[in-house]
Formats: sequence, C-alpha cells, structure tokens
Amino acid sequence: MRKLLIALTLALTIVGQISIQVQAQSVVAKNEIKSPDGKLQFKFYQKEIGENRTQMCYSVSFDGKPVILESELGILIENQLFESALGIENDQAQLWCENLELKSVDQSVKDTTWTPVYGERSVVHDSYKEMVLHFAKYEEPGQMEEGHGGTSYDKRRSYQMDLVVRAYDEGIAFRYHFPETSNGLFLHITGEQTSYTFPEGTMAWYERWAQGPYSYLPLKDWPDECERPLTLELKNGLSVALLEAQMVDYSRGKFKLDDKKANTIDLKMYDKVDVISPYSTPWRVIMVADTPGELLENNDLVLNLNTPNQIQNTSWIKPGKVIRSNLTTKEAKECIDFAAERNLQYVHLDAGWYGSEMKVASDATKVSSTRDLDIQEVVNYGASRGIGIFVYINQRALTDKLDEVFAQCRKWGIRGVKFGFVQIGSNHWSVWLHNAIKKAAEYHLLVDIHDEYRPTGFSRTYPNLMTQEGIRGNEEMPDATHNTTLPFTRYLAGAGDYTICYYNNRIKTTHAHQLALSVVYYSPLQFLYWYDKPSLYQGEKEIAFFDAVKTVWDDTKVLNGEVGKYIAMARRSGDQWFLGAITNNDARTVKIPFTFLEAGKKYTATIYYDDDKLKSSTNVNIKTQEVDSSNTLSFDLKASGGVAIHFKKE
Repeated sequence: MRKLLIALTLALTIVGQISIQVQAQSVVAKNEIKSPDGKLQFKFYQKEIGENRTQMCYSVSFDGKPVILESELGILIENQLFESALGIENDQAQLWCENLELKSVDQSVKDTTWTPVYGERSVVHDSYKEMVLHFAKYEEPGQMEEGHGGTSYDKRRSYQMDLVVRAYDEGIAFRYHFPETSNGLFLHITGEQTSYTFPEGTMAWYERWAQGPYSYLPLKDWPDECERPLTLELKNGLSVALLEAQMVDYSRGKFKLDDKKANTIDLKMYDKVDVISPYSTPWRVIMVADTPGELLENNDLVLNLNTPNQIQNTSWIKPGKVIRSNLTTKEAKECIDFAAERNLQYVHLDAGWYGSEMKVASDATKVSSTRDLDIQEVVNYGASRGIGIFVYINQRALTDKLDEVFAQCRKWGIRGVKFGFVQIGSNHWSVWLHNAIKKAAEYHLLVDIHDEYRPTGFSRTYPNLMTQEGIRGNEEMPDATHNTTLPFTRYLAGAGDYTICYYNNRIKTTHAHQLALSVVYYSPLQFLYWYDKPSLYQGEKEIAFFDAVKTVWDDTKVLNGEVGKYIAMARRSGDQWFLGAITNNDARTVKIPFTFLEAGKKYTATIYYDDDKLKSSTNVNIKTQEVDSSNTLSFDLKASGGVAIHFKKE
C-alpha cells in the first residue's frame, strides 16, 4: 500500500508539472501594473487559443481580492481596401487583435494636482502608474506588395496598436491607441472585444436607458443592454463600477451579458466608427472601492482621464441656481424678481418660445408670434437685477444653424442654452454634440444638455458644459428609493440635472428630502424650482436653505450610505458646510458623525427636518444647535424623508 501511495503521489506530481508547463506555454506575453498604493493590480497576458492564434486577456484584483477574472481585450476592425492590399481575409481582419506581437513596454508615473474652473472639490489629485504596451502585426521583413493606384505597402509593421493602461488608487482605466503612420491608417472600427468577467454571485444595478428605473439583478437574464455607469456589488463585499471616459468622437458604449460565458459583461458599441490614425478610443474604466460611498468620492477619476481645460478666459463661466419660468414677459419678470430675492442666479425659458420644438421650420433666432414674450426686454430686466437668462433650443433648430442661432443669443445677451432632444450614440452625433459645445464657448454661452446624453468628463475640457440630464429626475417624479440609488450610479459619471421641485404636489418624497437633494446631487447649474412658480411661495422659512446652498464646492465627503437605501453627504464652500441626508421609501434612523468639521472649532448648525406635527403646507421644521467635530447626531428619517443642515463657523 505504501508503494502504491508513493507511486500515485509521484504520478500526480508529474501530471501537475505537465499541467503547469502547458499553462506556462499557453501564455505568450505577460505584464502587470499596480496602483500607487499597491492595492489595485492589473494583469495583462496573451493566451494561445488555437493553432497560430492568440487572444489578449486581462484580470484585475483589489487588495488580493478578485475583481475581474480572465476577460478578453481587443478591437474589431474591417478595412476592406487595405486588407485586400495585404492579402488579409475578412474574418481575420475582424479579429485582427489576435496574434499581435508585443514589441516593447513603456512605464511611467504621474502624481500631480490641478484646479478645476468649478467642481465638487477645489483641487483634484491626479496620481497613477501607466503602462503602454506597443504591439505590431505582420513583422515579416522585406515583402512589398502593390496596392491601389500603384502604391507600395510594406507588410512590415503595417498594423500598430498600443494598449494604454493606467492604474489609479481609485480604479483601472485602459484604451486602445493607434499611432500615426506614414500613410494615415484608415480604421473602420466595427466593435470591441472588451469584456468583464466577474466572480460568481455578483449583483448589478441594472438600468436599460439613461432616464430609466433601476433593478437589482444578478448577471443573468437581463432584458436588454445596460446603461453606463454600471455599479456592481461583489460577493466579497467590494463595490465596483464600469464607466466610459473621454467619449467625444466615438460610438457610445453600453453593457450586455455575454451569450456564452457566465457572469460576463461585454461592451457593446452603438454603431461603427470611421477614423484615421493617430487615434485613441475612449477610456474603459473600472472603479473599485471597499464601499459604494468611496466610489462617489472618487468620481474625479473620470475628469482626470480627459484633456485639460481648453478655454483660456473662463471669467464668464458662472455656476448658479435656476428657476424655470412660463413663457410670457410678465411671468419671466416675476421669476427674475423671485430669483433676485432668493439668491438665485438664472431664470430659464423652456421649450416652445420660438415655436414647435419638433419642427425643423421653427426658427430659434426669433420669438414665435404666438407668444407674449419679449426676450430682449426680459434679458435687460434680468441684467438690471443681476439675473442671467437661459433658453431651451431643440437640436433640430441647431443642427445646421449653430453660428446663426448662437450669434442671436449673444446679441440678446442670453447666458446659456439648454440643448433639447439631442441625438446620441453614433459617432456622427457624438462629434456634432461636442463640436456644438465648443462652438457655444466661442459665443460665451453656457450649455445644459437634456435627454439621454450622459457625461464622460468633457466638462473638464470645455467647462461651459455645466450639466446634463441623462437622469430620471423630477420631470418623471421618481420615488425615494430611486433617489437613493442615483448617487452611487448615475452621479459617478458627473453632474446631473435632476430638476428639483419644491412646491409641486406630485413629488413622491417629503419636502426636507427635496431640500437635501440640493446637497446630495451635484450640478453646477442647479434647478431648484422646476415645476414651481413664485406665487407658490408663502413665506416658508425653510426656503432659507435653498437661498444659502451653493452649486459648486471646495470639498465633498460621503459620510455613509448604501445603494438604494440611504445616503448622507457633506460639502464645503469656504468655511461653511452643507449636509444632506435622504432615505428610501422606508423610514430609518441615520447616525451622522460631524468629523468633517474643523477640529477645535464651534459651529452653529441650522437643521431642517420633517415634522408632521407642524401645521404648514410643507411640514418642515427648523432648529439650531451648537456642534463641533466630536458630535454624532442621530436622525429619525420618516419614509421618503430627509434632513438638510447648514453649518456656520462661530
């Protein structure tokens, strides 16, 4: 028996060695990079998948815990003219990332800070380690072939591609880059092989479209593609989010479950893309954190992956609070008076002022004859009271008339334009939209994009892009559970124009909840009275919170929270702090530590809270107390309720 055990052990050892050798032989190239703090690790390798075939793969771990298991990388290209010159079969062209030869690897480190024009923080830290893997295809030396027009093509280094990987403490980002070639390589990109395989038991907050509701689903049986960002909860307790950054001249990506591989999400592009090298695809971003609140605190990662500000003089870019007006001169002036009295900065004239927004014939350079509205008079009156005017213009009225419409807006003295019903998804409309933002900057016009557009960080490059919808906001009156999901999902991508309401009787939350949203939800252009009008205000004292709250911040802290359950956030402007806490459809007790306050200093906290015992139309009561950084207060939030606090240093 002993001899048999020895023989069996020896046999298993030999088999194990053979298995290790086979596994080693299956990996052609292997590289890795870690985040500055060493917690996040990205591993890249090329894997043999058949005779003379290799596949680019990667994995990600955080603090030793698996995040992304073995997943595919690659980009699909179909260039028929160039391929025929090289004698490449079409199916090979589609998967031409196969068999790329790794020629060299460059590594670098960056650790710096930058100052945004405005933001959730006055200083942004940008620190990462970068790895650039340089690939080439068709390295056979010396073979020349005649192409179209008698041009000679050298098979040597005919295709080149770089995989650029950045490891931040906050997440991993990678993209595909095509270096400049002597003949300007034309790329007909048909898709990506980018995929994300997660450990068994991963759950996702699924959302089918940008203004849709959320569902908490496993990675199976999704009804359709999923919007980005996509926030996930791993069984090991980690919080993960998949995002897209610097998507300005590409086709919008979404996420779809793989048909064959379990727990795997594939990146699905809206449509094909035609570009010429040099060219970089958008960044694919994987944020990882111990808690969902840390994901939100780290959302500057998306901005860091974009080009710095390209507007030299930004003095005209002014964030602020907004009230929406009906479309008459009288009502617009009433809103201007209300805005001036209540420390708002803008009045917005919404759809219909120049005619039917859905008709191409409607001319946004003049007011419709059916409207009792004199825009020049409204603008002049607003200027006399320090209030700027925003106008809504449907994309149909802008598409071929940007200079004409923007010049008229500038002539009137309009401060900003809300783009309506923008086309999104295709490469063509992505380019149009971001060029329109650039064009608006030439005319010193601020921009708010409504409907399905979701940000990928372009506000860093052109900060006249103040905010955007792409959110299920108070136009659709969502419930409180949806509201407590948004901070950990949609707001990872950037500012959201939720269009807060206060007096409208259709809101499905308490009024203290609505007050708190002005802190919880970041938008440099914050609509506070979307479906409201000045006559609804009857001297409610709690409106003082909206009067005082800011729209941009020097610092932001997520104090605690769980996706879809509750969140408490504190934001600082100068030496003042504002706090907002909201709960979902369930009542709960929330304990909030005041550790964000400056140590050793006393503050007066003005607390706005729901109180059903108070006989008023809004049932919001107010109390004040002295607090400092050592305090932790407990709040009993009613179902769909909230609390808002304004801290002033004594």
